[in-house]
Amino acid sequence: MTEFQFAETGETLNVEINELIIAGWAGREQAGIDEHIEELKAIGVAPPSSTPLFYRVSAGLVTTANQVQFLGNETSGEIEVLLIGTEHGTVVGLGSDHTDREAEAWSVAHSKQVCAKPVGRQIWWLADVIDHWDKLQMASFATIDGKEVPYQQGGVTGLLHPEDLLRRFGLETTELAPGQAMLCGTLPVIGGVRPSETFRMVLTDPVRGRSLEHAYNVETLSVVK
Repeated sequence: MTEFQFAETGETLNVEINELIIAGWAGREQAGIDEHIEELKAIGVAPPSSTPLFYRVSAGLVTTANQVQFLGNETSGEIEVLLIGTEHGTVVGLGSDHTDREAEAWSVAHSKQVCAKPVGRQIWWLADVIDHWDKLQMASFATIDGKEVPYQQGGVTGLLHPEDLLRRFGLETTELAPGQAMLCGTLPVIGGVRPSETFRMVLTDPVRGRSLEHAYNVETLSVVK
């Protein structure tokens, strides 16, 4: 059971996430998809067979911890909007599809399964933002060699709208089933994919003047051979 908190009221919501889906290559425009494909080709990742792709990974990978352990120094985060189905409707959160880049070169699906998926506790109701969804802004920041630098920046307009994304997933509504969660795609990286000591993410709603934020520290575990 994961405890979330509504950002404005402080009210808590406990959700047992039993299905986690990662939407890959979920750009709205082909140019954005191509940019992400080229970005990953630079580190040896083969292009996808089609777009978008929906990867299934273990629901137990979701964590709200601020300190997360990963094996080796070839992993990195990427900001994504998180949708979670509950008994009372779908909520919006923030997460990182932290990925093992070394494994990604030979299997994208495997690379996603071997890393925990850090998510923030704060949430909004999807119904409260769906009417101005395209106004939302995403940004991530990576601490590298002790200095925080911009890592990703852009509007959600670079990614498929939830209505379109969930339709392509096979749903006829924007409501996920209770316990179902989806990471909804990411933005291109500024300066190339690389590991960091800390990864910080912000999702901003300028219409309502509010934001969701989450950061986690990366602890690298030695690879013993």
